[in-house]
Parts: sequence; C-alpha cells; structure tokens
Amino acid sequence: MAASGKPTKKGIKRQPPAKTSFTSPFNIQWSPLPQEDMFFILKTLKDTLSTTGLEKKEMKVFRPWKKRHQKGSDTSETVPTMDPEAQNSPKNGWTDVAARRQLAIGINEVTKALERNELKLVLVCKSVRPKHMTNHLITLSATRGVPACQVPRLSQNMSEPLGLKSVLALGFRRCAAKGDEVFTDTVDAIIPRVPSLDVTWLQGTAASATPEQQPLNTEEKEEEEEDSSIKKGQKRKLEPEEATESVSSCMLQPLKVKRIIANPTKKRKTKIKKVK
Repeated sequence: MAASGKPTKKGIKRQPPAKTSFTSPFNIQWSPLPQEDMFFILKTLKDTLSTTGLEKKEMKVFRPWKKRHQKGSDTSETVPTMDPEAQNSPKNGWTDVAARRQLAIGINEVTKALERNELKLVLVCKSVRPKHMTNHLITLSATRGVPACQVPRLSQNMSEPLGLKSVLALGFRRCAAKGDEVFTDTVDAIIPRVPSLDVTWLQGTAASATPEQQPLNTEEKEEEEEDSSIKKGQKRKLEPEEATESVSSCMLQPLKVKRIIANPTKKRKTKIKKVK
C-alpha cells in the first residue's frame, strides 16, 4: 500500500509570474486619412526626394585575403592591392548630410525629437505591428502642437528612394535659419491635408490662456483684494457654477484587468543539488 502524503516538489507545476494591471480608460487612435490625401502626400514626398537626391548608399568593398606563407618560400610580405572600382566608388553614408539632419527617421528618433520639441510635422506608417508601438506619438504630438497623421504604404514608398529597409516614422525638423530648410515647400503642402488629432483629455487646452498672459480687470483686482483679506484658516466655498465647469466632458471606457506574462513558454532549468 502506497502511503498517500503531500505531493512532491516535482509534482507541483510552477506557474509563471504574471503582472496584473488595468487597461487605459482612454481610447487612443489615429484619425483616419482620406485616400486622396494619402496619394497626394506620398507623391509629394517622392518628388522631393528625387529632386534632393537624398539616399543612403552602402557599397561592398572587396578585401582580398592574405596568402599564408609556406615553408621554404620567400619571407617577403605581399601587400594586398585594392580594385580600381572600389577606389573610385563613393563613400558609404548619406549623399546629402545637411538634408538628412533635417529629417527624423524611425520611431526612436521621432520620439526623441518630439520630446525636445524639434519637429513641425510627423508621418507614421500604418503597417506598424504591433500597433501600440506608435500610440505614444499621438499624445506627444498633441501636447507639442505638431500636426501628425498615419499614412498607409509609407514604408513601401519611402524605403526604396531613401535606401533603407523600412521607414516606420518620418519627422521634419525645424531649422534655425529658414533659408537652409530644404523641405519647407513639402511641409507647407502636406500640413493642410493632415487631419486633427482626437485626444479627449486635451480638448480646450490650447484655447485656454494662462492668467499671466491675460491682463487683470478692475473686477478681478477687487476679488483678489477680498481674497487676501480672508483669514488663512478659513476656506472659501466654491460656487456651484465653478464646480460644474471643472468637470471634464471626455467619455471614459470601463476599466478591465489585464494580465501580462513575460514569457509563458520559457523553460526554467532546475537546480541540481550536488551530493557531497
């Protein structure tokens, strides 16, 4: 008779650690771009790149191997000679460095430039997978006041003329001297076609001005004097009209619990105890 006891450690399955979190109550999405505007944006970008000739070239250089010296042969070293085609070929890199500095290519470069408030236009490819890789660009561009939109087939049309494998995001920088800007005409032509970003919790922030910008009227000055006369211990009661204005009009989604597992298919190695 086998004695029924507690299950051994090997019999118990170890569950992978999971982090529980709530989903965001705000629905962040790119505003749709009409098909006519999409073709117009892609055409203008192609034309500007063809006129500027901006392209990244990577030339493969042939390097001959050094022959191993056999025993009894001459000890004189042979200097490898380069092909004349490789010597006359252009150097690796961008054809126009000044024009490249006015662009931010890639998601990481665009996010850094948006954080520093250096961009005046942002274009994102629609074929980015997963989609949440570019959702943070919506809030960044909305807070900075930069027009941004999601353009389908951006990577397919821009990767070949630029000489890159993919272009998931493209940003146009501001220059200190307006005469040095190369993409001013293209940016001015694309910005009217860009739809406005729909960020619910930022509605009305641009229109509202700070109290430092607005001059104080005589009535406001009198109210400030009355407030200063109130004792420090007393609290001023808010009027019902002020309380209703402070409530935001944005619609929130119901919260849901989300479980995040780092790597469920990971095989953990069991520690082997050394026998003394």
